[in-house]
Amino acid sequence: MSRNRTSLLAALALVAGTMGTALLQTPAGAATDAVPCTVGYTVQNQWDTGFTAAVTITNNAAAKSSWLLRWSYAGDQKVTSGWNAGISQSGSDVTAANESYNGALANGGSVSFGFNGSYTGTNAVPAVFTLDGVACNVDDGSGGGGGTGGGTGGPTDGRVDNPYAGAKVYVNPEWSARAAAEPGGSRVSSRPTAVWLDRIATIDGVNGAMGLRDHLDAALRQKGSGDLVVQLVVYDLPGRDCAALASNGELGPDDIDKYKSDYIDPIASILADPAYASLRIATIIEPDSLPNLVTNGGGTDTSTAACETMKSNGNYEKGVSYALQKLGAIPNVYNYVDAAHHGWLGWDTNLGPAVQEFHKVATTNGADVHDVAGFIVNTANYSATTEPYLKVGDTVNGTSVRQSKWVDWDQYVDEQSYALALRSQLVSAGFDSGIGMLIDTSRNGWGGTARPTGPGPLTSVDDYVNGSRTDRRIHVGNWCNQSGAGLGERPTAAPAAGVDAYVWAKPPGESDGSSTAIANDEGKGFDRMCDPTYGGNARNGNNPTGALANAPLAGHWFSAQFQQLMQNAYPPLS
Repeated sequence: MSRNRTSLLAALALVAGTMGTALLQTPAGAATDAVPCTVGYTVQNQWDTGFTAAVTITNNAAAKSSWLLRWSYAGDQKVTSGWNAGISQSGSDVTAANESYNGALANGGSVSFGFNGSYTGTNAVPAVFTLDGVACNVDDGSGGGGGTGGGTGGPTDGRVDNPYAGAKVYVNPEWSARAAAEPGGSRVSSRPTAVWLDRIATIDGVNGAMGLRDHLDAALRQKGSGDLVVQLVVYDLPGRDCAALASNGELGPDDIDKYKSDYIDPIASILADPAYASLRIATIIEPDSLPNLVTNGGGTDTSTAACETMKSNGNYEKGVSYALQKLGAIPNVYNYVDAAHHGWLGWDTNLGPAVQEFHKVATTNGADVHDVAGFIVNTANYSATTEPYLKVGDTVNGTSVRQSKWVDWDQYVDEQSYALALRSQLVSAGFDSGIGMLIDTSRNGWGGTARPTGPGPLTSVDDYVNGSRTDRRIHVGNWCNQSGAGLGERPTAAPAAGVDAYVWAKPPGESDGSSTAIANDEGKGFDRMCDPTYGGNARNGNNPTGALANAPLAGHWFSAQFQQLMQNAYPPLS
C-alpha cells in the first residue's frame, strides 16, 4: 500500500506551532465545570508488584500554554517509566510536567499521559491532585468526577465505549494455520489478526477459503460465554490505492454503484444477521483512501493522475460515507476509519486538511459522526508505536531534531503521539469525544541486533536521530515488505488513554506486493516500491526501497518475511 506524505518548507515548518499531543475535548455541560480542573486516574493493569496507570487532566479554567500536575502516594508506589509527560518522584511526591508538544491546554480541553509503576501491599488512588498549585476534582474511574481518556461521551445505542475492553479477539483459523506451519510459528499463531475483505469474491470465499459467514460462525465458536471482537478490513473502493499499484483493486474509478450494491450491501446484510448480534465487529474502513486524497490528489509533487481522478469524481468520499452509513446502522458494528501514519499526515499542512476530509466524509452522503467509533493509524505499515530514545522536542547543540533528514520537519516521530494528537483534533472538529484510536503494531517492533539501546551520538542532529530511532527503514516513506522489520507489541486492549487497542490489522507474513510483475486475476499490479533494486521516487525522497526480494502478490503468504518478523520481534518472542 502507498505510504506518502508532503513535506513542509523548512522555514515555514520550524515556526509552525506544535500541536498538543493529547488535547481532548470534554463533553459539553460537564458537571465539573465549576471546578478549575478534574483529574482522571485509572489503573489499567495491575499485577503482584506493578501496575500501569492512565491520567487525564481536564482544564475548566483559562487556557494554559504549560502545565504541572502534582500528587502524593499514601503507600510505597514508585513511578518507573512514563510517556507523554516528564515525570519525577521524590519520596511519595510525584510531579508530572508537559512535554514540549502537549503543553497547550484549552478551556474545556484535556491532556493525557501514562506511566508504569511498582508497589507492595495496596495501590490506592491518590486523594489529592493539584494542577499548577490548584486542587482538582478526582475521578478514579468509579463513576464520579470528569471523563478520562477515551471513556468520555458514552455510547447511546447499546455499543460499549471500547469494544476491545474485556473482550477476546478473533483468531483467524486460516492465518493461524499458516503461521503454525512455519518453524517457530506456534509462538504467535494464536494471536488475533484482521480478516481482509479485499474483493467481492472474499465475501463468499475464494478457491475454498473461508467467506465472511464462515469467519463469523468460527468467531461464535471461539466466543464462549464472554465477549469477542471480530476485526474486518473493508477494502475494495473504486480506483483503490490510487498512489500505488501493488494494492490496486478490481473496481474501476467509476464503479461506485457496484461498490455499494455488490460489496458493501452484502457485507452489511451478513453483519446484520441476528445470529451474529452477540459479536463485537470492528471494521477498518478503506486503508489509504482518504489520506491519498489529501496528499496525492491536490496538484502537489506527490500527486498522481489516478488520485486526481478519484478526488474529482468524489467516489472515494461517496464510498466511505456509504460504508460508514450502512455498517454504522448495525448496533454491534464499530467503524474505525483509516488515518494513515505519522510519516504521511504528521505535518501541519497535512494533518489539518486530513481532519477536515475525515469530518466531511463522516457528515455527508447520509453518514453521521456517530457512525464512527474511532480511527486506525499505521495500517499495514512499519512506523514505531513509540520511540523510546527519540522525542520530537529533542535538540542537538541547539538544533531541533525536526531539522534532521529523517524527521524532515514532521511534528511526530512515532505513532502513539500522532494518534493522540489526531484524536484531539478530530474531537475538536466535531467527532464524538469518546472516539478511540487503534494502532497496527503487527510489523513495527524493529528488534534484533540493529535495535538501538540508547540515544544516538550528539555529533550532529542526523547522527543523533539515526542512532536513536528504533524504526530502521531507509526512509519513512518506504512501505513495501521492509527489510529488518519485526513483530511489534502484541494485540492489547486499552494500552494508553485514548487508544482502544494495539491490533494486528495486517496479518504478519502476508506480502505487501510482489518484487517483480506477476500476472494475476486479482487486479493487483506491480509497484516499483516493492522492488529492492528501485532507486525510489519523490514520495520516499528518491531513496532505495528497502524491500525484501522474491516477494509474492499482495496478501499472499511470504514465508521469508514471516521468519524475519519473528526473528526481529520486539518485545522478543520467548
